[in-house]
Amino acid sequence: MKLETREWGSGDRVAVLIHGVMSDSRNWRRVGPALAEDGYRVIAVDLRGHGRTGHAESYTLAEIAADVAETVPSAPRLVMGHSLGGLVIPHILDALAPERAIYVDPPFHFRGLPLRLRVMFTLFRTGLFRVTPEKLAKMNPQWEAEDIEAEIDNFRIFDSRILRVVLKNPQWHLPPSAASIPSLMVLADNSLAVLPEMRAHLEGIGYEFRVVKGAGHTVNRDDFDGFMDALSGWI
Repeated sequence: MKLETREWGSGDRVAVLIHGVMSDSRNWRRVGPALAEDGYRVIAVDLRGHGRTGHAESYTLAEIAADVAETVPSAPRLVMGHSLGGLVIPHILDALAPERAIYVDPPFHFRGLPLRLRVMFTLFRTGLFRVTPEKLAKMNPQWEAEDIEAEIDNFRIFDSRILRVVLKNPQWHLPPSAASIPSLMVLADNSLAVLPEMRAHLEGIGYEFRVVKGAGHTVNRDDFDGFMDALSGWI
């Protein structure tokens, strides 16, 4: 499935950006231009079921990964994924052959999502938790108004069936067994996505870690400057 994209820059190095569940390429609205200023051609995708790409008949991790590989150029300098986007990265490495990878607070877990995250996804999926702009702004006081507007729009248009798939397939969250390319993990402060046991595993197979103090799960929106500082030496 060919994905809709947003692009910034025209450099000879390509950066591929992959958003998380219930979001879209607007998640990268500040990161994309910053990378473009650094000489990248930046391509941010809208995954199936999200943003302008529209809904699909089915959602599997293999299909999502294949969509990305079909849409973006091979051999990019960098691939970066937030949350679900981070889970996708190991499944596109063979097809895309990027030089390096940056994972932003990806929910890798050995036994599926923790209870707190399962409850949150269930509330969103069933419509029991409805988010207004005012509520979202209160939950994310660091976000700019444009981010609030984009996420409210995303909650309206994304295909909620994907949440059921995420909840029913704990294997989506299994971590890589090795770091086949240089790989960086940028985590939220006190991350719920990567717990200490998982961090120890990933550090043991060669992943580098950086934590953005005070930032929540959507690290780049919570502290853009801190996030870009965390990428020093990797972009």
